[in-house]
Amino acid sequence: MDIRWKDTSGRQMEIRQKGEVVYLTYPALEDTGLVRHGFSTRLGGVSQGIYASMNLSFSRGDEREAVLENYRRIAGAIGFDWENIVTSDQTHTTNVRVVTESDRGCGLTKPRPYRDVDGMITDVPGLVLATFYADCVPLYLVDPVKKAIGLSHSGWKGTAGKIGLATVQAMQREYGTDPKDLVAAVGPSICQECYEVGGDVIGEFEKAFPKEQWDRLFYQKPNGKYQLDLWEANRQIFLEAGVEAERIILPGICTCCNPQFLFSHRASKGKRGNLGAFLTLR
Repeated sequence: MDIRWKDTSGRQMEIRQKGEVVYLTYPALEDTGLVRHGFSTRLGGVSQGIYASMNLSFSRGDEREAVLENYRRIAGAIGFDWENIVTSDQTHTTNVRVVTESDRGCGLTKPRPYRDVDGMITDVPGLVLATFYADCVPLYLVDPVKKAIGLSHSGWKGTAGKIGLATVQAMQREYGTDPKDLVAAVGPSICQECYEVGGDVIGEFEKAFPKEQWDRLFYQKPNGKYQLDLWEANRQIFLEAGVEAERIILPGICTCCNPQFLFSHRASKGKRGNLGAFLTLR
């Protein structure tokens, strides 16, 4: 399969395969020695049709047993127990939940007792944070000093609302995290070249970001629409939160540029499954 990377020279993600399951990882997160993590691709699952094959969403019309088998497969490949997963309830908020032992299995082995949660943090080893994507931006955070992690879903609304900042602040509040210790990774998502938006969206970014950053974040085209860079926006948010520039990793791979490898809402016009981001303390 021909995979299009945005930056092949300094690529900061790697493709891993175990059996039929193919997933993506960040060497910089692995190098902490503290976590297991991964980002799923479309490859290695059992789902059929528009969900083929590693769909991780129960809410898009796929068969439940197929989705459960996909969870078992991706968990086995990355190296954790699927029953330890805790799933988000994504509604494009900036709400961040502190995940504790009582949440183990929420969304898979038992119902979630919470709603409207786009970000999660924990310091409990073995709990697996899981968030879901098909163009929106995953945000991974690892604090190797306080031994805590965060994982958040940042669509354009979450990015304009700065859920990355909210997640760092939650880790500061709960675990005493120093932002300078964090390793932060922006996950596979839609690139600026593919992400055309209207003036209403750009208006929210003009409110959220200082004017001197606008040229880095978006530009207007002759048709009046804009191309928006969610990767750079989230990098700026992490910098605002106090994360060191050299400890922020960008994905270099676009969901929309690679619709046979990664699910993309835009590329498929909504006929798709969901990818998953996973992060757990060893």
